[in-house]
Amino acid sequence: METLNGVDTGPERRASGVAHGLRFTLLYHPDLRRIGARATTVAVPGYAVPLSRLEPEFAQPRSHECAPLCDPHVSRKPHHVTWGADESVTITPAGRGQLSVDGQPIDETHRFPPDVLRAGLLLQLSRKIVILVHAVTTAPPAPRYGLVGDSDALEVVLRSIARVADLQVPVLLRGETGAGKERVAQAIHQASPRAGRPWLAVNMAALAPTTAAAELFGYAKGAFTGAHQRHAGLFERAHGGTLFLDEIGDMSMDVQAMLLRALETGTILPLGDTEQRAVDVRVIAATDVDLEQAIAQGRFRAPLLHRLQGYTITIPPLRQSREDIPRLLLHFLREELARVGDLRRLEPPADGALPWFPRSFMVRLLQHSWPGNVRELRNVARQLVISSRGADAIVIDESLERTLEQARQTPRPPSDAPRLAERRDADASTANPADHPMDREVDEDALLRALRQSRWSIGPAAATLGVSRTALYRLIERSPRVRKAADIPEDELMRCHHACGGDLDAMSARLEVSKRGLTLRLRELGRSGRLREAPPD
Repeated sequence: METLNGVDTGPERRASGVAHGLRFTLLYHPDLRRIGARATTVAVPGYAVPLSRLEPEFAQPRSHECAPLCDPHVSRKPHHVTWGADESVTITPAGRGQLSVDGQPIDETHRFPPDVLRAGLLLQLSRKIVILVHAVTTAPPAPRYGLVGDSDALEVVLRSIARVADLQVPVLLRGETGAGKERVAQAIHQASPRAGRPWLAVNMAALAPTTAAAELFGYAKGAFTGAHQRHAGLFERAHGGTLFLDEIGDMSMDVQAMLLRALETGTILPLGDTEQRAVDVRVIAATDVDLEQAIAQGRFRAPLLHRLQGYTITIPPLRQSREDIPRLLLHFLREELARVGDLRRLEPPADGALPWFPRSFMVRLLQHSWPGNVRELRNVARQLVISSRGADAIVIDESLERTLEQARQTPRPPSDAPRLAERRDADASTANPADHPMDREVDEDALLRALRQSRWSIGPAAATLGVSRTALYRLIERSPRVRKAADIPEDELMRCHHACGGDLDAMSARLEVSKRGLTLRLRELGRSGRLREAPPD
């Protein structure tokens, strides 16, 4: 159930599948269990939805348990989000410095046009909560088939699965690499009368013309040198079930011809055999190639395309369903943390403690364009868990930093449409372009907590704050509350060195400076002769 202020938002309208409305989806909350919760209001032009610590109430999809944000850092005084008759939205902030939209702080009323709203507005409340606001067409929820996510884009795919699953027609899945085409194919199989019967998958691009016939259709004993016994091919082994043909846009023309004949006749002829064999196979094919263009270029056979696309499902890229990114990420993090026995990382933080997964890093992930889609997101989750083992906060290693660096300047919106409000905050146009957009979102208290929690280690502190090492060094340099090793008076440094017996970790914790900076300072004193012996690295 989706709610607004704890009230079911129009079951009659939802059942019709045509009621437009606004949806508020929690993309980040310090209690990670609340990510993905939603509140939805039906379209009432001029009605202002209050957004504060106490309202509206959010519920996970298909759940009746509702609760407001309840974060002490979020003001009780509400921001107001107003739906317009032209399907625009107007946002009135509660006060200065409490709200940013798509990374831009707003301190007065802004109107956002319909195309921007359809792409989704990313709201950050008091630098603690991230909410996606977007227009929706509500309808009864479709069966999930084990797929993770609740975006409108996924709902379209789920409804397509429900329509075609029980029909004996071939299905063509189209979408970018890593978008989850094989998972959708498996969902079709599991939802069909063929569930429980054979499911086989093959990468058609990997089939060489010389071996494709044997792999697809099998061979008889003695068909060629080394064929010591009969071999059943993929079509025969999938009899009664489903055969998933992946990467069909990259297979050779010879293999295309073999496949077309089998699909047209419903029979196969194993190599070296003289008898055709009838096969009952449901074929689901997938590609990220523009097949129409491939046909025009002579690289794909038009009759094969017509045979394969009995029904086509287009799977949207991840950047067009940003509200699914946090839920998918948590799903993958749970899987990876369970493998290493560290699921406690996802528990709510203790009072005053920083969350293991910080808000600012989630924002970076939401701004990423995800060229590798769900597969790339799964890899990011695995990289985070492995690189963070034994650390108090997530560790963003060099490889992951390079991946996310691409999205750091100007994130591409999900619909590739311009994301411009009718006016911008004047400060945005005068901001220093060299500054990282996240730098301005880290307050002094959060900076100090992260440094202390990480024992003044730059890498873990940067990961906790969700910024790069370079950005963290800039923040430290600008902060009047953070000491640098170079600023410590020499007599204080010498007393601390003596008291700690030269132990760098103890000195770093006592002086509250980075170990690296401390090492460099002590080496300098050692070279100058003012320190009898520089401590070891």
